[in-house]
Amino acid sequence: MIALSLAEIAEILDGELHLVGADTADTLVDGSVDTDSREMTAGSVFVAKPGETTDGHRFVGAAVDAGAVLAIVEHPVDVEVTQIVVADAVAALADLAREVVARVRAAGHLKVVGITGSNGKTTTKNFLARILEDEGETVAPVRSYNNEVGAPLTMLRLTESTRYLVSEFGAAGPGSIAHLAGLVTPDVSVVLMVGLAHAGGFGGIEATARAKSELVTAARADGAAVLNSDDPRVWAMREIAERRGMSVVGFGQSPDAAVRAEDVEVTATGTSCTIVVAGERAPLRLKVLGAHHVTNALAAIAAAGVLGVPAASAIARLETVEIAERWRMQPLGSDRVRIINDAYNASPDSMAAALRTLAQISGPQERTVAVLGAMSELGETAGEEHDRVGLLAVRLNIARIVVVGPEARRLYLAAVGEGSWDSEAVHLPDQDAAFDYLKTELREGDRVLVKSSNSVGLRHLGDRLGEFFS
Repeated sequence: MIALSLAEIAEILDGELHLVGADTADTLVDGSVDTDSREMTAGSVFVAKPGETTDGHRFVGAAVDAGAVLAIVEHPVDVEVTQIVVADAVAALADLAREVVARVRAAGHLKVVGITGSNGKTTTKNFLARILEDEGETVAPVRSYNNEVGAPLTMLRLTESTRYLVSEFGAAGPGSIAHLAGLVTPDVSVVLMVGLAHAGGFGGIEATARAKSELVTAARADGAAVLNSDDPRVWAMREIAERRGMSVVGFGQSPDAAVRAEDVEVTATGTSCTIVVAGERAPLRLKVLGAHHVTNALAAIAAAGVLGVPAASAIARLETVEIAERWRMQPLGSDRVRIINDAYNASPDSMAAALRTLAQISGPQERTVAVLGAMSELGETAGEEHDRVGLLAVRLNIARIVVVGPEARRLYLAAVGEGSWDSEAVHLPDQDAAFDYLKTELREGDRVLVKSSNSVGLRHLGDRLGEFFS
Protein backbone atom coordinates (compact mmCIF):
# COMPACT_ATOMS: atom_id res chain seq x y z
CA MET A 1 0.00 0.00 0.00
CA ILE A 2 1.09 3.57 -0.52
CA ALA A 3 2.26 5.33 2.64
CA LEU A 4 -0.54 6.93 4.66
CA SER A 5 -0.56 8.33 8.18
CA LEU A 6 -2.77 6.78 10.82
CA ALA A 7 -4.77 10.00 10.92
CA GLU A 8 -5.29 9.89 7.15
CA ILE A 9 -6.48 6.30 7.25
CA ALA A 10 -8.90 7.05 10.09
CA GLU A 11 -10.30 10.01 8.17
CA ILE A 12 -10.69 7.98 4.95
CA LEU A 13 -12.57 5.29 6.88
CA ASP A 14 -14.57 7.73 9.03
CA GLY A 15 -13.24 5.68 11.93
CA GLU A 16 -12.14 6.25 15.51
CA LEU A 17 -8.38 6.06 16.02
CA HIS A 18 -7.09 4.29 19.15
CA LEU A 19 -3.34 4.81 19.43
CA VAL A 20 -1.05 2.39 21.25
CA GLY A 21 2.58 2.66 22.37
CA ALA A 22 4.79 5.07 20.44
CA ASP A 23 2.31 5.52 17.57
CA THR A 24 1.05 9.04 16.83
CA ALA A 25 -1.50 10.36 14.40
CA ASP A 26 1.38 11.12 12.02
CA THR A 27 2.84 7.59 12.09
CA LEU A 28 3.07 6.28 8.53
CA VAL A 29 1.83 2.87 7.45
CA ASP A 30 2.79 1.37 4.09
CA GLY A 31 2.58 -2.39 4.58
CA SER A 32 0.30 -4.92 2.94
CA VAL A 33 -3.40 -5.09 3.79
CA ASP A 34 -5.25 -8.37 4.32
CA THR A 35 -8.16 -10.04 6.09
CA ASP A 36 -6.15 -13.22 6.73
CA SER A 37 -3.94 -13.11 9.80
CA ARG A 38 -1.74 -15.81 8.22
CA GLU A 39 -0.78 -13.40 5.42
CA MET A 40 0.61 -10.70 7.71
CA THR A 41 4.18 -9.49 7.32
CA ALA A 42 6.14 -6.77 9.10
CA GLY A 43 4.24 -3.48 8.93
CA SER A 44 0.95 -4.99 7.68
CA VAL A 45 -2.62 -3.81 8.22
CA PHE A 46 -5.13 -6.42 9.42
CA VAL A 47 -8.80 -5.96 8.61
CA ALA A 48 -10.93 -7.87 11.13
CA LYS A 49 -13.80 -8.99 8.93
CA PRO A 50 -16.71 -10.83 10.55
CA GLY A 51 -17.52 -14.03 8.65
CA GLU A 52 -20.18 -16.70 8.44
CA THR A 53 -18.13 -19.31 10.29
CA THR A 54 -15.66 -17.23 12.28
CA ASP A 55 -14.87 -13.64 13.23
CA GLY A 56 -11.69 -11.85 12.24
CA HIS A 57 -11.62 -10.07 15.58
CA ARG A 58 -10.55 -13.38 17.14
CA PHE A 59 -7.34 -13.29 15.11
CA VAL A 60 -6.11 -9.75 15.79
CA GLY A 61 -3.55 -11.12 18.24
CA ALA A 62 -2.25 -13.64 15.72
CA ALA A 63 -2.01 -10.89 13.12
CA VAL A 64 0.04 -8.73 15.47
CA ASP A 65 2.33 -11.64 16.31
CA ALA A 66 2.91 -12.05 12.55
CA GLY A 67 3.83 -8.36 12.09
CA ALA A 68 0.63 -6.30 11.83
CA VAL A 69 1.00 -2.73 13.11
CA LEU A 70 -2.61 -1.62 12.62
CA ALA A 71 -5.97 -3.36 13.01
CA ILE A 72 -9.16 -2.11 11.39
CA VAL A 73 -11.95 -3.41 13.61
CA GLU A 74 -15.68 -3.03 14.18
CA HIS A 75 -15.19 -2.92 17.95
CA PRO A 76 -12.10 -2.45 20.14
CA VAL A 77 -10.09 -5.61 20.80
CA ASP A 78 -7.97 -6.24 23.88
CA VAL A 79 -4.72 -6.54 21.95
CA GLU A 80 -1.70 -4.23 22.17
CA VAL A 81 -1.92 -2.67 18.71
CA THR A 82 -3.20 0.58 17.26
CA GLN A 83 -6.79 0.17 16.07
CA ILE A 84 -9.24 2.09 13.92
CA VAL A 85 -12.84 1.31 14.85
CA VAL A 86 -15.25 1.46 11.91
CA ALA A 87 -18.93 0.70 11.40
CA ASP A 88 -18.35 -1.94 8.68
CA ALA A 89 -14.95 -3.54 8.03
CA VAL A 90 -15.77 -4.63 4.45
CA ALA A 91 -17.08 -1.17 3.57
CA ALA A 92 -13.95 0.34 5.14
CA LEU A 93 -11.80 -1.91 2.97
CA ALA A 94 -13.57 -0.57 -0.11
CA ASP A 95 -13.21 3.04 1.05
CA LEU A 96 -9.49 2.61 1.62
CA ALA A 97 -9.03 0.96 -1.78
CA ARG A 98 -10.94 3.75 -3.54
CA GLU A 99 -8.74 6.41 -1.95
CA VAL A 100 -5.47 4.61 -2.68
CA VAL A 101 -6.39 4.12 -6.34
CA ALA A 102 -7.43 7.78 -6.62
CA ARG A 103 -4.14 8.99 -5.16
CA VAL A 104 -2.01 6.81 -7.42
CA ARG A 105 -4.10 7.83 -10.43
CA ALA A 106 -3.64 11.49 -9.51
CA ALA A 107 0.09 10.99 -10.03
CA GLY A 108 -0.80 10.78 -13.70
CA HIS A 109 0.49 7.42 -14.96
CA LEU A 110 -1.88 4.69 -13.65
CA LYS A 111 -4.16 2.87 -16.10
CA VAL A 112 -6.88 0.53 -14.85
CA VAL A 113 -8.34 -2.43 -16.73
CA GLY A 114 -11.50 -4.12 -15.47
CA ILE A 115 -12.40 -7.63 -16.61
CA THR A 116 -15.69 -9.49 -16.21
CA GLY A 117 -17.56 -12.36 -17.83
CA SER A 118 -19.26 -15.60 -16.92
CA ASN A 119 -16.10 -17.55 -17.82
CA GLY A 120 -12.47 -16.75 -18.53
CA LYS A 121 -11.88 -13.82 -16.17
CA THR A 122 -8.92 -15.27 -14.32
CA THR A 123 -7.17 -16.60 -17.43
CA THR A 124 -7.63 -13.30 -19.26
CA LYS A 125 -6.38 -11.43 -16.21
CA ASN A 126 -3.26 -13.58 -16.13
CA PHE A 127 -2.70 -13.21 -19.87
CA LEU A 128 -3.04 -9.43 -19.72
CA ALA A 129 -0.85 -9.10 -16.64
CA ARG A 130 1.86 -11.10 -18.41
CA ILE A 131 1.69 -8.72 -21.37
CA LEU A 132 1.71 -5.54 -19.26
CA GLU A 133 4.39 -6.49 -16.75
CA ASP A 134 7.04 -5.94 -19.42
CA GLU A 135 5.72 -2.40 -19.90
CA GLY A 136 5.82 -1.32 -16.27
CA GLU A 137 4.88 -2.24 -12.70
CA THR A 138 1.63 -4.19 -12.90
CA VAL A 139 -0.73 -5.24 -10.11
CA ALA A 140 -3.23 -8.04 -10.77
CA PRO A 141 -5.27 -10.31 -8.48
CA VAL A 142 -3.83 -13.48 -7.05
CA ARG A 143 -6.03 -16.49 -7.79
CA SER A 144 -9.61 -15.25 -8.26
CA TYR A 145 -9.67 -12.21 -5.98
CA ASN A 146 -12.73 -10.71 -7.64
CA ASN A 147 -15.34 -10.18 -4.92
CA GLU A 148 -16.12 -7.48 -2.36
CA VAL A 149 -13.04 -8.45 -0.34
CA GLY A 150 -10.60 -9.76 -2.94
CA ALA A 151 -10.96 -6.89 -5.40
CA PRO A 152 -10.18 -4.13 -2.84
CA LEU A 153 -7.28 -6.16 -1.42
CA THR A 154 -5.78 -6.26 -4.92
CA MET A 155 -6.25 -2.50 -5.33
CA LEU A 156 -4.46 -1.91 -2.04
CA ARG A 157 -1.31 -3.55 -3.43
CA LEU A 158 -0.68 -0.42 -5.54
CA THR A 159 2.46 1.59 -4.96
CA GLU A 160 3.40 5.05 -6.14
CA SER A 161 5.18 3.51 -9.13
CA THR A 162 2.38 1.17 -10.28
CA ARG A 163 1.60 1.74 -13.95
CA TYR A 164 -1.18 -0.82 -14.53
CA LEU A 165 -3.91 -2.25 -12.34
CA VAL A 166 -5.75 -5.25 -13.77
CA SER A 167 -8.93 -5.87 -11.78
CA GLU A 168 -11.14 -8.93 -12.09
CA PHE A 169 -14.80 -8.44 -11.18
CA GLY A 170 -17.14 -11.28 -10.29
CA ALA A 171 -20.86 -10.70 -9.86
CA ALA A 172 -22.48 -11.73 -6.60
CA GLY A 173 -25.73 -10.17 -7.76
CA PRO A 174 -27.14 -7.09 -9.50
CA GLY A 175 -25.12 -4.01 -8.62
CA SER A 176 -22.03 -5.80 -7.34
CA ILE A 177 -19.91 -5.14 -10.43
CA ALA A 178 -21.06 -1.51 -10.46
CA HIS A 179 -19.93 -1.19 -6.85
CA LEU A 180 -16.51 -2.79 -7.36
CA ALA A 181 -15.79 -1.07 -10.68
CA GLY A 182 -16.89 2.21 -9.11
CA LEU A 183 -13.92 1.98 -6.78
CA VAL A 184 -11.50 2.36 -9.72
CA THR A 185 -13.49 3.74 -12.72
CA PRO A 186 -11.64 1.62 -15.31
CA ASP A 187 -9.91 3.10 -18.33
CA VAL A 188 -10.56 -0.17 -20.19
CA SER A 189 -13.54 -2.44 -19.59
CA VAL A 190 -13.28 -6.01 -20.92
CA VAL A 191 -16.41 -8.17 -21.12
CA LEU A 192 -15.73 -11.77 -22.12
CA MET A 193 -19.04 -13.59 -22.30
CA VAL A 194 -22.50 -13.93 -20.81
CA GLY A 195 -23.26 -17.50 -19.82
CA LEU A 196 -25.22 -19.49 -17.27
CA ALA A 197 -22.56 -19.40 -14.56
CA HIS A 198 -24.29 -18.12 -11.39
CA ALA A 199 -27.50 -17.52 -13.39
CA GLY A 200 -29.48 -18.91 -10.48
CA GLY A 201 -28.52 -15.88 -8.40
CA PHE A 202 -29.56 -13.40 -11.05
CA GLY A 203 -32.89 -14.70 -12.31
CA GLY A 204 -31.78 -15.77 -15.78
CA ILE A 205 -29.30 -15.04 -18.52
CA GLU A 206 -30.72 -11.64 -19.48
CA ALA A 207 -30.33 -10.45 -15.91
CA THR A 208 -26.79 -11.82 -15.98
CA ALA A 209 -26.11 -9.77 -19.12
CA ARG A 210 -27.36 -6.62 -17.42
CA ALA A 211 -25.07 -7.31 -14.47
CA LYS A 212 -22.03 -7.75 -16.72
CA SER A 213 -22.87 -4.53 -18.59
CA GLU A 214 -22.38 -2.63 -15.32
CA LEU A 215 -18.64 -2.71 -16.05
CA VAL A 216 -19.13 -0.69 -19.23
CA THR A 217 -21.38 1.80 -17.46
CA ALA A 218 -18.87 2.24 -14.62
CA ALA A 219 -15.89 2.95 -16.91
CA ARG A 220 -14.42 6.34 -17.72
CA ALA A 221 -16.37 8.10 -20.45
CA ASP A 222 -13.14 8.68 -22.36
CA GLY A 223 -12.14 5.04 -21.98
CA ALA A 224 -12.57 1.93 -24.10
CA ALA A 225 -14.87 -1.08 -24.07
CA VAL A 226 -13.23 -4.31 -25.23
CA LEU A 227 -16.11 -6.62 -26.12
CA ASN A 228 -16.55 -10.18 -27.38
CA SER A 229 -18.09 -9.77 -30.83
CA ASP A 230 -18.94 -13.49 -30.95
CA ASP A 231 -21.37 -13.19 -28.02
CA PRO A 232 -24.51 -11.26 -29.07
CA ARG A 233 -25.30 -10.18 -25.51
CA VAL A 234 -21.79 -8.81 -25.00
CA TRP A 235 -21.57 -7.20 -28.43
CA ALA A 236 -24.87 -5.39 -27.72
CA MET A 237 -23.06 -3.57 -24.90
CA ARG A 238 -21.29 -1.48 -27.53
CA GLU A 239 -24.45 0.64 -27.63
CA ILE A 240 -23.93 1.56 -23.96
CA ALA A 241 -20.28 2.37 -24.64
CA GLU A 242 -21.03 4.47 -27.71
CA ARG A 243 -23.73 6.45 -25.91
CA ARG A 244 -21.14 7.29 -23.26
CA GLY A 245 -18.57 8.37 -25.84
CA MET A 246 -16.27 5.39 -25.28
CA SER A 247 -14.31 3.71 -28.04
CA VAL A 248 -15.22 0.08 -28.79
CA VAL A 249 -12.82 -2.72 -29.74
CA GLY A 250 -14.28 -6.09 -30.68
CA PHE A 251 -12.46 -9.40 -30.33
CA GLY A 252 -13.41 -12.86 -31.51
CA GLN A 253 -13.69 -14.86 -34.71
CA SER A 254 -16.52 -12.88 -36.32
CA PRO A 255 -15.95 -10.35 -39.12
CA ASP A 256 -16.87 -7.55 -36.67
CA ALA A 257 -13.79 -8.26 -34.55
CA ALA A 258 -10.95 -5.76 -34.71
CA VAL A 259 -8.75 -8.41 -33.08
CA ARG A 260 -9.58 -11.72 -34.72
CA ALA A 261 -8.47 -15.35 -34.63
CA GLU A 262 -8.42 -17.69 -37.61
CA ASP A 263 -7.41 -21.32 -38.14
CA VAL A 264 -7.67 -22.40 -34.50
CA GLU A 265 -6.05 -25.77 -33.83
CA VAL A 266 -5.98 -27.64 -30.51
CA THR A 267 -3.38 -30.31 -29.74
CA ALA A 268 -2.14 -32.11 -26.65
CA THR A 269 0.73 -29.61 -26.37
CA GLY A 270 -1.23 -26.39 -26.73
CA THR A 271 -3.43 -24.26 -28.94
CA SER A 272 -2.44 -22.39 -32.09
CA CYS A 273 -4.16 -19.88 -34.35
CA THR A 274 -3.53 -16.89 -36.57
CA ILE A 275 -4.12 -13.47 -35.01
CA VAL A 276 -5.43 -10.75 -37.33
CA VAL A 277 -5.11 -7.11 -36.23
CA ALA A 278 -5.57 -4.21 -38.66
CA GLY A 279 -5.09 -6.54 -41.61
CA GLU A 280 -1.79 -7.89 -40.29
CA ARG A 281 -1.52 -11.63 -39.57
CA ALA A 282 0.73 -13.31 -37.02
CA PRO A 283 0.86 -16.85 -35.58
CA LEU A 284 0.07 -17.45 -31.92
CA ARG A 285 1.10 -20.69 -30.24
CA LEU A 286 -0.30 -20.94 -26.73
CA LYS A 287 0.99 -23.61 -24.38
CA VAL A 288 -2.40 -23.44 -22.64
CA LEU A 289 -4.83 -26.19 -23.64
CA GLY A 290 -8.23 -25.47 -25.16
CA ALA A 291 -9.75 -23.50 -28.02
CA HIS A 292 -11.72 -21.40 -25.51
CA HIS A 293 -8.48 -19.86 -24.30
CA VAL A 294 -7.99 -18.29 -27.72
CA THR A 295 -10.89 -15.98 -26.86
CA ASN A 296 -9.17 -15.02 -23.61
CA ALA A 297 -5.92 -14.36 -25.48
CA LEU A 298 -7.74 -12.17 -28.00
CA ALA A 299 -9.27 -10.13 -25.18
CA ALA A 300 -5.84 -9.63 -23.59
CA ILE A 301 -4.26 -8.64 -26.91
CA ALA A 302 -7.10 -6.18 -27.60
CA ALA A 303 -6.94 -4.59 -24.13
CA ALA A 304 -3.16 -4.31 -24.34
CA GLY A 305 -3.52 -2.69 -27.75
CA VAL A 306 -5.77 0.00 -26.30
CA LEU A 307 -2.95 0.70 -23.83
CA GLY A 308 -0.43 1.03 -26.65
CA VAL A 309 1.19 -2.42 -26.64
CA PRO A 310 1.80 -3.69 -30.21
CA ALA A 311 0.12 -6.98 -31.08
CA ALA A 312 3.46 -8.58 -31.93
CA SER A 313 4.80 -7.85 -28.44
CA ALA A 314 1.60 -9.12 -26.82
CA ILE A 315 1.73 -12.36 -28.81
CA ALA A 316 5.36 -13.01 -27.95
CA ARG A 317 4.67 -12.60 -24.24
CA LEU A 318 1.56 -14.80 -24.31
CA GLU A 319 3.61 -17.60 -25.82
CA THR A 320 5.68 -17.72 -22.61
CA VAL A 321 2.66 -18.53 -20.41
CA GLU A 322 2.89 -22.16 -19.25
CA ILE A 323 -0.56 -22.59 -17.68
CA ALA A 324 -3.58 -20.33 -17.32
CA GLU A 325 -3.68 -20.84 -13.54
CA ARG A 326 -3.48 -23.72 -11.13
CA TRP A 327 -6.51 -26.03 -11.54
CA ARG A 328 -7.40 -24.46 -14.90
CA MET A 329 -6.63 -26.89 -17.72
CA GLN A 330 -3.52 -27.78 -15.71
CA PRO A 331 -1.59 -30.74 -17.18
CA LEU A 332 -0.56 -33.30 -14.58
CA GLY A 333 0.45 -36.96 -14.53
CA SER A 334 2.89 -38.30 -17.12
CA ASP A 335 3.13 -39.61 -20.66
CA ARG A 336 1.63 -42.82 -19.31
CA VAL A 337 -1.58 -41.24 -17.99
CA ARG A 338 -2.19 -37.53 -18.59
CA ILE A 339 -4.47 -35.67 -16.19
CA ILE A 340 -6.05 -32.31 -17.06
CA ASN A 341 -7.12 -30.70 -13.79
CA ASP A 342 -9.73 -28.09 -14.69
CA ALA A 343 -11.76 -28.28 -11.49
CA TYR A 344 -11.31 -24.79 -10.09
CA ASN A 345 -14.78 -23.93 -11.32
CA ALA A 346 -17.44 -25.08 -13.75
CA SER A 347 -20.41 -23.74 -15.67
CA PRO A 348 -22.31 -25.22 -18.61
CA ASP A 349 -20.11 -23.28 -21.04
CA SER A 350 -16.80 -24.19 -19.44
CA MET A 351 -17.87 -27.83 -19.03
CA ALA A 352 -18.64 -28.02 -22.74
CA ALA A 353 -15.36 -26.32 -23.67
CA ALA A 354 -13.31 -28.65 -21.47
CA LEU A 355 -15.03 -31.79 -22.82
CA ARG A 356 -14.47 -30.66 -26.41
CA THR A 357 -10.81 -30.03 -25.61
CA LEU A 358 -10.46 -33.53 -24.16
CA ALA A 359 -11.91 -34.99 -27.36
CA GLN A 360 -9.72 -32.79 -29.58
CA ILE A 361 -6.37 -33.54 -27.95
CA SER A 362 -6.76 -37.32 -27.74
CA GLY A 363 -5.40 -39.54 -30.49
CA PRO A 364 -7.06 -42.67 -31.87
CA GLN A 365 -5.11 -44.96 -29.53
CA GLU A 366 -5.75 -42.82 -26.44
CA ARG A 367 -8.79 -43.43 -24.27
CA THR A 368 -10.71 -40.37 -23.04
CA VAL A 369 -11.95 -40.28 -19.45
CA ALA A 370 -14.08 -37.47 -18.00
CA VAL A 371 -14.29 -37.22 -14.21
CA LEU A 372 -17.16 -34.82 -13.58
CA GLY A 373 -18.79 -33.24 -10.55
CA ALA A 374 -21.70 -30.89 -10.09
CA MET A 375 -22.04 -27.34 -11.39
CA SER A 376 -23.27 -24.99 -8.67
CA GLU A 377 -25.36 -21.81 -8.62
CA LEU A 378 -27.49 -22.65 -11.67
CA GLY A 379 -30.83 -22.22 -9.93
CA GLU A 380 -33.85 -23.71 -11.67
CA THR A 381 -31.78 -24.55 -14.77
CA ALA A 382 -29.47 -26.93 -12.85
CA GLY A 383 -31.22 -30.16 -13.83
CA GLU A 384 -31.47 -29.33 -17.50
CA GLU A 385 -27.86 -28.13 -17.70
CA HIS A 386 -26.50 -31.27 -16.03
CA ASP A 387 -28.52 -33.26 -18.56
CA ARG A 388 -26.87 -31.35 -21.39
CA VAL A 389 -23.38 -32.07 -20.10
CA GLY A 390 -24.12 -35.78 -19.81
CA LEU A 391 -25.50 -35.88 -23.36
CA LEU A 392 -22.52 -33.93 -24.74
CA ALA A 393 -20.00 -36.26 -23.11
CA VAL A 394 -21.63 -39.23 -24.83
CA ARG A 395 -21.94 -37.48 -28.19
CA LEU A 396 -18.24 -36.57 -28.05
CA ASN A 397 -17.52 -40.30 -27.64
CA ILE A 398 -15.86 -39.88 -24.26
CA ALA A 399 -14.93 -43.48 -23.46
CA ARG A 400 -15.38 -43.35 -19.67
CA ILE A 401 -17.64 -40.93 -17.79
CA VAL A 402 -16.98 -40.96 -14.05
CA VAL A 403 -19.55 -38.87 -12.16
CA VAL A 404 -18.74 -37.97 -8.56
CA GLY A 405 -21.15 -36.91 -5.82
CA PRO A 406 -24.91 -37.02 -5.30
CA GLU A 407 -25.44 -33.51 -6.70
CA ALA A 408 -24.19 -34.68 -10.11
CA ARG A 409 -26.30 -37.86 -10.33
CA ARG A 410 -28.55 -36.34 -12.98
CA LEU A 411 -25.51 -35.89 -15.25
CA TYR A 412 -24.83 -39.61 -14.88
CA LEU A 413 -28.44 -40.57 -15.62
CA ALA A 414 -28.43 -38.38 -18.74
CA ALA A 415 -25.27 -40.10 -20.00
CA VAL A 416 -26.77 -43.54 -19.40
CA GLY A 417 -30.01 -42.50 -21.08
CA GLU A 418 -28.08 -41.30 -24.13
CA GLY A 419 -26.49 -44.71 -24.56
CA SER A 420 -23.48 -44.87 -22.23
CA TRP A 421 -23.63 -48.30 -20.58
CA ASP A 422 -21.56 -51.39 -19.82
CA SER A 423 -19.45 -49.43 -17.30
CA GLU A 424 -18.84 -46.60 -19.77
CA ALA A 425 -20.52 -44.35 -17.20
CA VAL A 426 -20.25 -44.85 -13.44
CA HIS A 427 -21.54 -42.87 -10.49
CA LEU A 428 -19.46 -42.75 -7.31
CA PRO A 429 -20.43 -41.19 -3.99
CA ASP A 430 -17.34 -39.12 -3.19
CA GLN A 431 -13.72 -38.29 -4.05
CA ASP A 432 -12.21 -41.15 -2.10
CA ALA A 433 -14.37 -43.69 -3.92
CA ALA A 434 -13.50 -42.04 -7.22
CA PHE A 435 -9.77 -42.14 -6.47
CA ASP A 436 -9.91 -45.81 -5.49
CA TYR A 437 -11.79 -46.60 -8.70
CA LEU A 438 -9.59 -44.53 -11.01
CA LYS A 439 -6.21 -45.69 -9.72
CA THR A 440 -7.08 -49.20 -10.90
CA GLU A 441 -9.29 -48.31 -13.87
CA LEU A 442 -6.94 -45.89 -15.62
CA ARG A 443 -4.42 -47.41 -17.99
CA GLU A 444 -1.50 -46.37 -20.16
CA GLY A 445 -2.52 -43.95 -22.89
CA ASP A 446 -5.53 -42.52 -21.05
CA ARG A 447 -6.31 -38.82 -21.25
CA VAL A 448 -8.29 -37.73 -18.19
CA LEU A 449 -10.28 -34.53 -17.59
CA VAL A 450 -11.26 -33.60 -14.00
CA LYS A 451 -13.96 -30.91 -13.92
CA SER A 452 -16.41 -29.55 -11.34
CA SER A 453 -17.44 -26.39 -9.57
CA ASN A 454 -15.05 -25.13 -6.91
CA SER A 455 -17.44 -25.98 -4.08
CA VAL A 456 -17.37 -29.67 -5.06
CA GLY A 457 -13.60 -29.80 -4.60
CA LEU A 458 -12.63 -32.21 -7.38
CA ARG A 459 -9.49 -30.13 -7.94
CA HIS A 460 -8.03 -32.03 -4.98
CA LEU A 461 -8.93 -35.33 -6.64
CA GLY A 462 -7.17 -34.07 -9.77
CA ASP A 463 -4.05 -33.32 -7.73
CA ARG A 464 -4.13 -36.81 -6.16
CA LEU A 465 -4.46 -38.46 -9.56
CA GLY A 466 -1.69 -36.30 -10.98
CA GLU A 467 0.67 -37.32 -8.20
CA PHE A 468 -0.30 -41.02 -8.38
CA PHE A 469 0.33 -41.22 -12.12
CA SER A 470 3.39 -38.96 -12.23
